[in-house]
Amino acid sequence: MARTGRPGLSHEQKTELWQRWKAGETLSNIGRALGKHAASVFGVVAAKGGFAPVPRSRKPGSLSLDEREEISRGLVAGQSFQQLGRALGRAVSTISREVGGNGGRQAYRATRADEQALDRARRPKPCQLAFNPALCKLVAGKLTNQWSPQQIAGWLKAQFPRDPSMNISHETIYKSLFIQARGVLKKELLAHLRSRRIMRRGRTSTTAGQTRGQIIDAVSIRDRPAEIEDRAIPGHWEGDLMSGSKNTHIATLVERSSRFVILVKVNGKDSDSVVGALIRQVQFLPHGLMASLTWDRGTEMAYHRKFTVATDVSVYFCDPQSPWQRGSNENTNGLLRQYFPKGTDLSVYTQHDLDQVALRLNSRPRKTLGFQTPADTFKRAVALTGWTHHRVLRARV
Repeated sequence: MARTGRPGLSHEQKTELWQRWKAGETLSNIGRALGKHAASVFGVVAAKGGFAPVPRSRKPGSLSLDEREEISRGLVAGQSFQQLGRALGRAVSTISREVGGNGGRQAYRATRADEQALDRARRPKPCQLAFNPALCKLVAGKLTNQWSPQQIAGWLKAQFPRDPSMNISHETIYKSLFIQARGVLKKELLAHLRSRRIMRRGRTSTTAGQTRGQIIDAVSIRDRPAEIEDRAIPGHWEGDLMSGSKNTHIATLVERSSRFVILVKVNGKDSDSVVGALIRQVQFLPHGLMASLTWDRGTEMAYHRKFTVATDVSVYFCDPQSPWQRGSNENTNGLLRQYFPKGTDLSVYTQHDLDQVALRLNSRPRKTLGFQTPADTFKRAVALTGWTHHRVLRARV
């Protein structure tokens, strides 16, 4: 049966993915290095809870892929099991079991036989919590009380020093939480972790050199000119990222006076991806129609100076945890959830799709505009430039 959908990652790509993940790289950076969307990287990492899989190794003495290919060629040439055994230095019984267990002389294929051998060799160690209900219940109760996995593991060791069956490492607890395929600890318990993470980062991971938590030379919203506050002058915008499933995002831009909305497809949450997409979009607006942009404290705008240099648009940042300072944008994001419900994979939408959603929203009358539409209000603002609503919305690089 032919494979459909996006091509997966090769063994070499997955190896590089995990190396980069353990080194602390972002999903977007890893995706760019592998030529994949960040959502694809997220899917691989999330399936393992952020824990890099242990490299597979062959048992000493087992048949190699090269030997299986020799067997396959020998069978095609009509050689007997005895001849194949002598050529490979293997017992006749080894050759016989190998061929008989993989379809016989007519159906034997080296690659398929090797893959099946690796699958049969899997010996997954049962999770300690899976076969110890008392320990599982105890751990779940402590997690509900906001104990950290490390606190639980340390407490168990102190409480049951002579009972190995009641001792467990904090890493095992994390794995049981983050890898739901284990079917041990319920996903709801993740909400009790202080970090609220949904996957584990490697012990050796680092964020050195990354812009996380750092917005250099950020200009506070408190320094924003007073003329922007009253919404009388067009050209001042609010922006944010709307998140979807699988670590996907779209950028939302709202003009403060008209509530006109522009949606921008972004390939990742990192600042390079977001700022690059915004620059391309703003360059197709009439000159001067975007004079300022107010954003939250998300580090996707860490490279705001690059954005300002390319567009001549001033960027202001809200106070931490103050979404009401971008009230128009927050309200618009709520309206957009009608089209992009929470949990939607936003990567499936093209820029054209986003334009069509923005067009619908801009064509709906708004109470705050006296039941005029954002599109009509926006048209009046750009009338002197000779641009129309459709031209602004549809122009693309």
